[in-house]
Amino acid sequence: MVLEEILQSGFAELGLPLDGEALRRYRLYYETLTEQNKVMNLTAIEGEADSARLHFLDCAALLTLCEPGGKSVIDVGSGAGFPGLPLKIACPSLSLTMLDSLDKRVGFLRETCEALALADVVCIHARAEEAPAAFRQGFDAAVSRAVARLNLLSELCLPFVKVGGLFAAMKGPGAAEELAEAKKAIRTLGGEIEHVAEYTIPGTDVTHTAVLIRKVTDTPARYPRRWAQMKKQPL
Repeated sequence: MVLEEILQSGFAELGLPLDGEALRRYRLYYETLTEQNKVMNLTAIEGEADSARLHFLDCAALLTLCEPGGKSVIDVGSGAGFPGLPLKIACPSLSLTMLDSLDKRVGFLRETCEALALADVVCIHARAEEAPAAFRQGFDAAVSRAVARLNLLSELCLPFVKVGGLFAAMKGPGAAEELAEAKKAIRTLGGEIEHVAEYTIPGTDVTHTAVLIRKVTDTPARYPRRWAQMKKQPL
């Protein structure tokens, strides 16, 4: 069983626990994703080995940098469920909200969560800047993976985070330029860069970056703006 072997080895390398139930859920998630990917454009990464490493282990690596157990987490721009679902499978005690702008993807997420019998997960069809008002500063943490450049992503994500909470942005290897570009936006939105960590996905030579931003003050009420305005006049 290629996927299971890679996950067991990778989790051990990351120093993270992995039980049989989590392995079963990762297998079912992979099979569901593979089947639906035939009719929906969910992911360009295919096959057990690449999915195990470049999806599941990549997302799980975030658990070595922050501990979401027992906390409320919103995954902004979930897409096919990354990073939210792999985090939830590895850490079932977190309370997960997944937000995506495409209704078909949200339908896939709901069906997958039901198939995996995951409790305390909500899947919402909405753009981040148009999310329910009750979500504002309502989460202990926000996570996002490969959705937008960091200055734009911060405006989408930081408004969801409680003061004292954390925004974790998963980025590729070239994050330094984005980070420099986003410093003003992060300060304006009430954030403060806490830690920037590069990590190599177990079993690969692929290096990614996690940018951890602490929410230190309230986000001003005028943010987030409409997407078109964000793009036209980025902070």
